Amino acid sequence: MALRNDGRKISFEVLSVEGQSDPTERNHKKRRHRASKKKKKLLDRAGDSFDPHSVPLENGGACNGFELDASRYCCGGGGGSFVVCEEVREAESVCAVAEAREAESEEATAVRGGMEGFNFGELRQRNVNCGSSEDIAAYVVVRDEKEDGGVNASPVEKPTNEPDRNVVKKLETVESLDWKRIMAEDPNFVYSVEKSPVSYFLEEMHNGNSLRSTTTLGNEKERERVYDTIFRLPWRCELLIDVGFFVCFDSFLSLLTVMPARIMMTIWRLLKTRQFKRLSTMEVSDFGCFLILSSGVVLLQQTDISLIYHMIRGQGTIKLYVIFDKLCQNFNGDVLQTLFLSAEGLANCPPESMRFWIWRFASDQALAVAASIVHSFILLAQAITLSTCIVAHNNALLALLVSNNFAEIKSNVFKRYSEDNVHSLVYFDSVERFHISSFILFVLAQNILEAEGPWFESFLINILLVYVSEMIIDIIKHSFIAKFNNIKPIAYSEFLEDLCKQTLNMQTKSAKKNLTFVPLAPACVVIRVFTPVYAANLPPNPLPWRLFWILLFSAMTYVMLTSLKVLIGMGLQKHATWYVNRCKKRKHHFHED
Repeated sequence: MALRNDGRKISFEVLSVEGQSDPTERNHKKRRHRASKKKKKLLDRAGDSFDPHSVPLENGGACNGFELDASRYCCGGGGGSFVVCEEVREAESVCAVAEAREAESEEATAVRGGMEGFNFGELRQRNVNCGSSEDIAAYVVVRDEKEDGGVNASPVEKPTNEPDRNVVKKLETVESLDWKRIMAEDPNFVYSVEKSPVSYFLEEMHNGNSLRSTTTLGNEKERERVYDTIFRLPWRCELLIDVGFFVCFDSFLSLLTVMPARIMMTIWRLLKTRQFKRLSTMEVSDFGCFLILSSGVVLLQQTDISLIYHMIRGQGTIKLYVIFDKLCQNFNGDVLQTLFLSAEGLANCPPESMRFWIWRFASDQALAVAASIVHSFILLAQAITLSTCIVAHNNALLALLVSNNFAEIKSNVFKRYSEDNVHSLVYFDSVERFHISSFILFVLAQNILEAEGPWFESFLINILLVYVSEMIIDIIKHSFIAKFNNIKPIAYSEFLEDLCKQTLNMQTKSAKKNLTFVPLAPACVVIRVFTPVYAANLPPNPLPWRLFWILLFSAMTYVMLTSLKVLIGMGLQKHATWYVNRCKKRKHHFHED
């Protein structure tokens, strides 16, 4: 087949293949060898039919007046680099004939690869990343075979994966990379859009909740938490604290009524039989508590309350008394348990180990006396502090309540608590409520002795302020502790059930859930403060009559306290029985459902 090459423009492109050659290249050696032979034949034919008088075009090409065809030839190379001869189809027109002297003076173009004397026109060389060498060789062989098939064969089409380098097309946006479309369709994609102030404000008005940027949509669980915090938990918490307060009050009245009656009965029995008999555990424990109470009252009687009053008035460490009160309350409970254990051992020990148990009981008794006296002085300091704030006319009481109560909220609310810790915290609040009541009695006694003019109305207002503030602070504290620690309000009902079982002397699952309260220190403070009140109201009579009036006042006080003890004790028993039965029925119905 004769190759028409007159006036053709052939470009050479160097395609640099990245990476190493394919290992299967050895399998195609014969194919490449045949392709190179065909190329040499075609180039020889082209050299024979070359017309040196062809006219160059304006762009550096050559035209011989015939229709130019387009084809490509690969002039082979090894090592991943190839020279591609590209014959570019020009327009279907007859080229203008140039001057004869220009045609004679035109020299043949030297082509790399050993083809001198062949006029290729414009030479273009560039590095292009392409496929492997086997693909290019196979492509050239296919073209040659098609050209050998006949002159009138249709031109070979270019591979679809190889772009036409001679035609500059407009860069079209691929649909998968259309960034504007992605931003328009993706509602979660945040992008800046230039808007006018009016359009921005209208969009804000019609885009849902006005606080959507800082708040989230709640669910039913969040709604239940809100109503638990505001409505369901406060009354359960206050009911539990109030029942705990009455349990503490009942224990306090037992110390002042039951214990003296037992001691008097024991002494009467010893005097009647006139023979010593080993005391029981209950009697030894009563004598130990009586010794602690007597020691505390005697030492507090020797203290000057006015001196302590002026000392506390110039201090700024009022909060420390609250901290020491809780520490002493906890420690005194442990010490009293140790004393009762020694009393049980002393009452039941064999005669040969009696001396050991006596020394052990004596050491525990001394420790209990010391701890109770320290706790009594701390409570006395707190009572004097409250009395000082009530008597003052510069809103000192309000400042004391705000500082102590909000310090309590700060120290308790933002901590992690388990249900057992919350259980103990509620019991501490019940004990604290009772201590506040003992402080109120101290303030009442001081007003009876020293107040001038009408004082009862202001006293009631101040006491109401103290109780209401304490109640509000406890409710807020427990509501948010339960909210932050995911404690349901039903847990406080379970705490109340355990307390009612303790009141009925029923066995609970854990002894740690019991309310621990030692009324010895508050009893010392109350007796110390009311003794001067009784002494001031005794008539100025001779000693026998004074003794008579003392015994009369003591008997009247004892009867009133005993009546109050019976009333409160029976009320607690009745309430505990009703509540425990109610809880059992509710659990029974729950299991049936």
